[in-house]
Parts: sequence; C-alpha cells; structure tokens
Amino acid sequence: MNGTIYRRTPIALAVFMAAAVLLQPPRATAGEAVSGGYATLVRQVAPSVVTVMVEEQSVGAGQRAAESANPDGDYDAVGTLIRRLLSGATGNSSADERGTAALGSGFVIRADGLIVTNRHVIVGARAIRIRLTDGREFPAKILGADAVTDIALLKIAATGLPVLHLGSSSTVSVGDAVIAIGDPFGLGQSVSAGIVSARERTLEDDPYIDFLQTDAAINRGNSGGPLLTVDGTVVGVTSAIFSPSGGSVGLGFAIPAETVTGVVGQLETQGRVLRGYLGISAQDVTPTLAKALGLHGSAGALVTNIDARGPANGALNIGDVLLKVGDSPVNFKALNKITARLKPNTLVVATVFRAGAQQTVAMTIGLLPEPAADPALTGEQDTWVPGLRLGVANTTPDIRRSIKAADEPAGVIITQLRPSGPGALAGLHIGDLLTRAGNQDLVTVADIVKVAKPTPEAPLLLRVVRDGNPSFLAVTGETVTQFP
Repeated sequence: MNGTIYRRTPIALAVFMAAAVLLQPPRATAGEAVSGGYATLVRQVAPSVVTVMVEEQSVGAGQRAAESANPDGDYDAVGTLIRRLLSGATGNSSADERGTAALGSGFVIRADGLIVTNRHVIVGARAIRIRLTDGREFPAKILGADAVTDIALLKIAATGLPVLHLGSSSTVSVGDAVIAIGDPFGLGQSVSAGIVSARERTLEDDPYIDFLQTDAAINRGNSGGPLLTVDGTVVGVTSAIFSPSGGSVGLGFAIPAETVTGVVGQLETQGRVLRGYLGISAQDVTPTLAKALGLHGSAGALVTNIDARGPANGALNIGDVLLKVGDSPVNFKALNKITARLKPNTLVVATVFRAGAQQTVAMTIGLLPEPAADPALTGEQDTWVPGLRLGVANTTPDIRRSIKAADEPAGVIITQLRPSGPGALAGLHIGDLLTRAGNQDLVTVADIVKVAKPTPEAPLLLRVVRDGNPSFLAVTGETVTQFP
C-alpha cells in the first residue's frame, strides 16, 4: 500500500505561475462577488476555461458488451456511485464499434498554451483538440498524464491566452463560496455556484488525494474544469461526483490545487511524476489489535503483506507495526501519502514495533509503479473463439459490477455472436459472463480460445452469469438449450 503527498512546486513552475498572475485582469473581491452576483467574476475567469475534445477515443470491447447488456446502467463504477465526469460530444456516453468522440473541460495556466485537465478525459485518445471561448480550435499535445492524481497537462500552439492562477485549497474553509466552470454534456460553457462542503475527503478509488467537496452543480463534461474562489483563484480541479443517477446531486469532488501544482511541474519537465514506494499492504491498528500485539496506543500501520520484489522485502516483516518512515509518524490513513512523497532510490530509516519492542530498519525507497492500464480505457479488442463462434473480452471489477456480477472474481464477457454458431444456438447473449468452460475456470480470454467445438456426443458445459444469476448451460452446437 503506497501513497502520494506531492512535491513542492519546482522553481520553473513557480516562475511561470508568477507570470500568469501578472497576466490576469483585476479580480472581484469576495464581498462584491457574493452580494452582487458572480457576473464580474465570470467575465474575468471564463475566457481561460476551455473545452477538451477527444476524437476517436478508444473504447474496450468488454465495456461495449457491458453497456449493451445493461443500457440503462452506468458503466463507470456503478457499485460505488463515484462517477468520472466525461461526456460524449452530444451528451451521450455510449460507444460504437469504432470508438467515440468525447469531451471534458480544462483551463489555461500559462499564456503560451499550457492547459490542465483530467487524465481520464484524454486517456486512450487518438487526437485531442482544444476549443477556446472565442471559438478558435487548436490541436493539443499531451505533455504528460498522471494516473495517480488523474491530472493531465496539454500544450497548444497559441500565445497571449488569458490564464488562471493555481492557488491552494488551504486558503478556503468549509462554507466558503466557490464557482465551477465547464462544458457539461457538451451544451457549452456553463457556470454553477455553491460552497465548499468538506475538506480532505478520501474516496475509495483515489487513496492518494484529499479531495475538496462542493455542492456547486457539476455534471458530465465538467471534468477537468476549475473550481474557483470568489477572487478568481483556482482551488481545485473538478473530477468526480457521487450520484445514484449520473447527474449532480450536490456531491462533487475536486482535486486540490496544490496537488495539481506539484504534478504539472513534473509533467512539464519529465512527462511523469516520480513517487516513493514501499511495496507493502497494511491495516489500521485498532485498540484490540494493539493490546494483542503488546503495543501501547493505536499508532502505526500493521503490515499484512509484503511484495516479494518490492523495496521493503527483507527490511520489514509481516506483523510489524510501522511507526515512522524517516521522521514522519505513520498511521494507516496517511501511509500512502507519506511514502509517495519520498524520493525514489533514497535510503530511509523506519521505526517498527516488532516482537514486543521498537527497533529501526533501513531500506531503499522504490519507485511507485504506474497503475495497470484499464482495458476499458485503452480499447482492448475482443478475442474470437472459433469452437463456439463467438467473441469474448477480459473483464474488470467495474465491468462485472455493471452486469450485476460483482461477486464473481473473474470471467470473460461475450462481445459478439454468430447467429448460427454453437453459442448463439445454445441461447448465449452478448453481455453474458462466462466463468467456467468444462473443468476450466475462465480468468482471461486465453483460457477459452482453445475450447474444442462442441458436439451432441461431447457437449461443452459452461457456467454463465446473466443479470446476476449464475447457471450452467450445455452447448451442443445443434439444439437450443434454455436456461433453467
């Protein structure tokens, strides 16, 4: 388990941020903005907000099949109801067989065309264009994208652009007024107002970020747009909403501006963000666990697993309570962020509680690996199974949740069927999850591609999950076998 607290802004980034401030028009004061509305503020900041148009974004075959099987559902993290705010160009997030056009929002942070947006807006894109508020459009180059914080940095060939200043979320308190600007559902630039509802929110899917929560209405297409204070300072980048319906219910989340500042500095200079890594899993130390361990107090993080190839292997043991990394006291909640802010390939001394006593161990900090690519975002193609005359694709936990198969640890999803093939004749549907063929558990498509063509003398037994209901199906290739 590893985390992320981000580095301070490099000098070069601080210089261009200072230059950006000089290019901004005078800002409205807090009192003026609240008592007289936000019109003056919006006139000042809106020209810096852009629409990010993604052309022919790749969409995975598994995702398409899941959407086909559950057209009324929301593919994006249905189980957790945390939705990334990406929208199709016409307000439709569905995809066809070739890919889709999609859009999000962004904003200019340097007059020569440096633009911040969310990574999930541009990941998998074959081409990106930026539309300014004056109607001009420019092709964009990706300077870097950080999967951990969901921030991307783009560059367009333009000069003299109006800019926004990245401030710090520490300057706002719960109850302070904020506005959000973006392009929801592709309707055009829109502004909404609200307050800071909470600070330091941690979402299950983003343990490295302490989000700002706001009730300002943000919807699909707002992703990557700015959350601003009433003096025009960016304090966050809108990224996700909590919603049972897919639309705003007043629970929006923004990546804090100071996090964004540290990330874009590294993305511009080296194209990626370098973070520390220990290679351990851990859990909170409850009072009962502390008593069982002989530990006074409930500080630290209890090590539950160690990556055999990770930097902590040989230095930490399963069952250790990690109390400090360097000079930083550790607790389970902060462990990710503490380790990720450490510089890779440096030696640190950790304090652990082991076998009833405190001791120190030395270890070299590793480099946090990039998260594995999600096939739903990288456009993974399906695989043809000749013996059954159907196509299948690998699945992710989100795909399985979206087809009501969240309890299944693995499986492949049917993406296409030949009408006269053995699979179709047996009653299989696109969107069915196959978890076993004969005696073979199906974890990836490699487990099913070599299945022999079934015959009436040697039918193939498949375990199928449809609408959350598992059942077995015998495929003969000649007769239709109904689900029980």
